[in-house]
Parts: sequence; C-alpha cells; structure tokens
Amino acid sequence: MLDREGFRPNVGIILLNQKNQVFWGKRIRTHSWQFPQGGIDRGESPEQAMYRELHEEIGLKPEHVRIVARTRDWLRYEVPDRFIRRDARGRYRGQKQIWYLLQLITHDWHLNLRATNHPEFDAWRWNDYWVPLDVVIEFKRGVYEMALTELARFLPRTEHRNRYLRSGMRHQPQSPQPAAHTPPALELPPGGSLEAAPPRGPLSSMNMPLPTPRPESE
Repeated sequence: MLDREGFRPNVGIILLNQKNQVFWGKRIRTHSWQFPQGGIDRGESPEQAMYRELHEEIGLKPEHVRIVARTRDWLRYEVPDRFIRRDARGRYRGQKQIWYLLQLITHDWHLNLRATNHPEFDAWRWNDYWVPLDVVIEFKRGVYEMALTELARFLPRTEHRNRYLRSGMRHQPQSPQPAAHTPPALELPPGGSLEAAPPRGPLSSMNMPLPTPRPESE
C-alpha cells in the first residue's frame, strides 16, 4: 500500500526499560542493528499496526507496555534504487513513519523473538537512548535522528542522564559528557547463539560492519 508520492505507511517503535535504555535488535542473519518497525496494513490505524508489529517482532502484548508519546507527523526516508526490488522501481520511493515511544511495564523476559514463524531479529540488547547511528544503514539515519530528538523530551525521569548523539549528530542542550561504562549484557532468544553477539566494546563503525539490508519493496 503506497501513497500518491510512492511512500509506504509504516510505524517505528522505541521501547524503553526502567533505565530509559532502548531495545536494540539485530536483524536476523545480518550485522544490522535497528529498532522494530513495520508496515501499516490497509484498514489499520498506526496504533493498531504498532501493537501488531510489537507482538510479531518482539513478542510483547498491549498489556506489557505503556504508550509514552508518538511523533506528531510522518517522518520520511527515501530508499536508494539499488535496495528496491526491480518490480517496485518507479513506484516505490521509501517509507513514511509514525514513531511510538513505549515504556516496558513488565519484566523483559516477556520479550520473545520467536513469537511468529517469520522472526525479524536473532539477538537483542538494551542500549543507551542515543543509539550509535553509524551502525544504522545510511538512508535511515536521518529518520532515527528526527524520531529520537522529537521524543526525547517525553522520556520518563530517571537518575540516569542521557548520552549524546554520535556520528556527528547535534548534542542535546546541557548534555553531559558520556562517562565510561560497561555495555549491557547481550540477551539471546530461544535458539540463539553466542556467535550473534555484538562486540563487547562500544558499538562503532570500527568494530561492526555497516548493515547490508535486504531489498525493500512496497
């Protein structure tokens, strides 16, 4: 389902734990890390699509989360032709997304990467809110920056101070310098393996290859 300009309606999900860390998932059989996202089916509202994708991709139900905020308008990104299926070229331009900020209100053991027969992720971890955008495919970085920046003011108050945006992104007002820290432990889904684990040091383009996405289509 495309709009008149060739963009497919889509939702993105930023899931917080109680420390304002975000769910960061590794795309199955790739080195690409990203937030959950998915298309809006015909007849669905963005919120209905968000709950469906939440369950399909990470196994959570509506009672496991609280909606904190959402972006006011659609955020768009265009997909380079080389990443578009041939049969969709000329019609499909990219995605327009509504982003939701969710708070996990249950234990994270309810997360299940095998909730369906078509898993999107094969490993996950909790990451600082200001995720390392240098490991996100280049054409999605702008949308990630816009979504994180717009929704940051709705973060629940905690004693943990937020990090700054990396990869040349502008600093948040009065943002402290990042302190040295130990990355959170990698969580593996049922059937996962340690071979899929990310590097133990901070994520960066020096120790993780840039993602190679599967072709996008409408």
